[in-house]
Formats: sequence, C-alpha cells, structure tokens
Amino acid sequence: MKVKNIPSAWMHRDGRRFDCGPYMSGALEAKIRLEGLACRKDRLADLTTGRAAGIYNGPQFVRNFVNDPAHGVPFLGTSSMLRADLSDLPLLRKRDAQSAKLAHLRIDPGMTLISCSGTIGRMVYARPDMAGMWSNQDILKVVPDAEKVSAGYLYAFLSSKFGVPLVTSGTYGAIIQHIEPQHIADLPVPRLGDRAEGEAHRLVQKAATALSQHAELMRMATSQLLQAVGLTEIVDKEWQGDSSALGWRELGLSSESLRAFNYDPRARRIWDQITEARHSELGELCDSRLFKGKIIFKRIDAAPEFGLRLIGQRQAFQVRPEGRWISASSVDGLGLQVPAGSTLIPSHGTLGEQELYCRAVLVTKGTSRFAFSGDFFRCVPIRSRIEPGFLYAYMRSRLAFRLLRSISTGSKQQEQHVVMMRRFPIPRLGTEEESRIAAMVDQAGLLFDVAVESESAARALVERTIEEAA
Repeated sequence: MKVKNIPSAWMHRDGRRFDCGPYMSGALEAKIRLEGLACRKDRLADLTTGRAAGIYNGPQFVRNFVNDPAHGVPFLGTSSMLRADLSDLPLLRKRDAQSAKLAHLRIDPGMTLISCSGTIGRMVYARPDMAGMWSNQDILKVVPDAEKVSAGYLYAFLSSKFGVPLVTSGTYGAIIQHIEPQHIADLPVPRLGDRAEGEAHRLVQKAATALSQHAELMRMATSQLLQAVGLTEIVDKEWQGDSSALGWRELGLSSESLRAFNYDPRARRIWDQITEARHSELGELCDSRLFKGKIIFKRIDAAPEFGLRLIGQRQAFQVRPEGRWISASSVDGLGLQVPAGSTLIPSHGTLGEQELYCRAVLVTKGTSRFAFSGDFFRCVPIRSRIEPGFLYAYMRSRLAFRLLRSISTGSKQQEQHVVMMRRFPIPRLGTEEESRIAAMVDQAGLLFDVAVESESAARALVERTIEEAA
C-alpha cells in the first residue's frame, strides 16, 4: 500500500480534487518542476494541427472484420500498437474504415498514439510501417504541427517521466479509466531549444525507421525461405474457407492422439509435403535441456538491482515490455533466461484467431536479459545443426503457426503436444542459402535493439535537459 502526504495547497491549486490519482502519479510534482523552468512552455493544443485541433480519438462503432486483405485494412488496438510485428492484425472492413464516420482513424507516421481507455497513458510513435492502418476509438492521436514542433521531440516529452504523469492526471472513471482530448489540451510542453529538440527528434525517427526495417526484413526472410523450399504461405481466407476440415475419414489413427483436431487434413497435407522433402525434426535442432513448454516456479518480487524483469506472453511481443521484477537468485538454473537467437513460442492459450498462442517471437541480444515466464516453448537452436535466424524465419510464418496449432491438446486452455512438438518438421536448404536467410533475421534483430536504444536515448535526453534546466 502506498502512503503519501499531500499539502492542502496542492488540492487548492488542482480545483480541490479529492481522488488520489493526480497526487499519487507524480503529476503535481511534474507540473511544479516544469513551472520552475526558465524556458518557454507551450500548450499542447497550440502545437498540434488537423482534425479537432490535432488531438482526437474516435467514436464507438460496430467492428465488422473480414479475412480478405482486398476488402479490409489492418486494425490497431491499444495492445497491438505496442508490438513490433504488426503482420497479423485483424482486418477492419474497408468500406466502414473509409466512411466519413471513421476515415479520421487512419494512422499517419509521426503521430503520437496514446491509450485513452483501460490502461491509460501507453504511448507509441507512429512509424512508417503503420501508415494506412486504422486505430480503434480507444487510441488518442496527437498530430504535431511540423512548423511549430518536431514530431519526435513531442513524443519523447509526452512519453517521458514528466509527460506521462501529466497525461494520466486527467483520468476519470471508476472501473474502466478514461481520458479525453480536452484533458491534455492544456498540458505544458517545455521548449528546450533547437539543439535538444532536434536531437530527440532524430533519435525517435531513427527508432521508427529501424522498427519498420526490422519488420520488412523479417517478412522478406520468411517469404524467401518458403519460396526456396517450395511452400506457399497460408492465407487466412483460404485456410478458413477450406471445406476439407468439415468432415473426413481418418485411417492413420495412433495411440499418440485420438483428438480429431490433431488429424486436420489441411495441416496434414502440409506436414506430409514437408516430411517428403529434405527436413529436420525440431527436437533434434534444439537444446534438449531447455526444450520444454512449461516451467513452474514461485515468483518472489525484488528490487530491480537484485532482480530480473519477468516477461509474460503478451509482453514478449511488445517493443518495450512492462514485466514485474522478480528475485534473480530464486529462479537461477530454471532456464527462464535464454540466449539471443532463441525462438520462443507461447505454449498455453486458446485458439482465437488473434490470440498469441503458437506465434513465434525472437529473443534478441537486448531482450535476452529478461526472464521469460514458464508459458513458452523454448527453442534454443544448436548452432552446429541450424542457424538460429533460419529457424525463426520459418517458425514465424503463418504456415508454421497453423501447423503448431494443429498439434494442440487440452480443453479450454491449449498446449502443444510434447511428442508432436519434438517431431515438428523444419524444411531445410543448403548451408549457403540458410545462412543468407539467417543473416536477414540477424540484421532485423539488431535493428530491433537499435530502435529500443534510440528511443530510450531520446527520452533520457529530454529528461536530463529538463532536470539540468531546473
């Protein structure tokens, strides 16, 4: 339980507001610190442009989704906007998206996106690969006026330890929290000079570009791998429209499984196509000591200097994970940490089309410092047997995703069948070709780390400049 003494003068200056949020969040301290700066401060609304003065969200609306990219647009939510890989977003019906009611929900690079319902104040800088996507009504957009402020600096300030408390201080609601555009319109933005603001903008732009390049390299690596081995990437529309899964006769039953789902003819055709050509079994390629999908352990909270950040399934796909800190010594030797180049696959979940269960994530040099929860299948490649990047390029494909789901066991909560997971077929190429594809993934991993470091550097620069000026 947090306890804090609040001077009555604070309540008086804040309109005698008696809910604890603004006082416990640090918003009042941030306001006082900014007021003490000798530099000019501009209202946020004076630095934005466009619809509704450049600060807006959207109306509530019925979401009609489609599975054909020709008739839909990628649809971003408050959780998915935090992710690096946006290739599997749901598709909002294009006719609805482009209507007069929803057309303004289109995302353009340079916007600052802020979650304004539920978990308030999560922020993302709209990067090039988000162009042409649509956001839901719970994402508040801040559109900078390029003639008055650089987009990257504005984002760096709003997402800093000074900006976030100011954004969240206007939160209202009992169960589900909200903020509205008018709550942040008067937020003071300090002007730190062309040099500091320009450098912050450069760093944020560098991060945005690196993440977009990261996504494109991953897509290219997977596409070239499948093409080289003679496989075709699965299109959701075709998979879901394949009627062969509605009823079939199975003659190859074994004691391994009596579940019809594990004999899905759509998946079996692909499985057989891979095993009839050059391939390896996944269990042979990975460190057997860590090749498991369940680790049970006690979570003991600890201060950051004595702990590891524990990352769950949802956080593992985020650019900036927000896991809890646990005692490092209490989980030593359990295998929660894995080396860079490992492929992690969520091993518990449900079969919803947008669920993370069975979607692969790559561990980079930067993310290898995290401890990952026990709900991942840990595929730590033996480098003498396969290039880590090549393995991930295949496991991230929609084709592998469908095959992984086809070997599920369980009732409500699913998990991969352990024996089938060991036999999971990985198509192979020659050493030179596999190395070329792996190099693309390796480069993408480096770009991801560069993006995280650059964005953190921009935020640190803004915070340091404000502290020194105060």
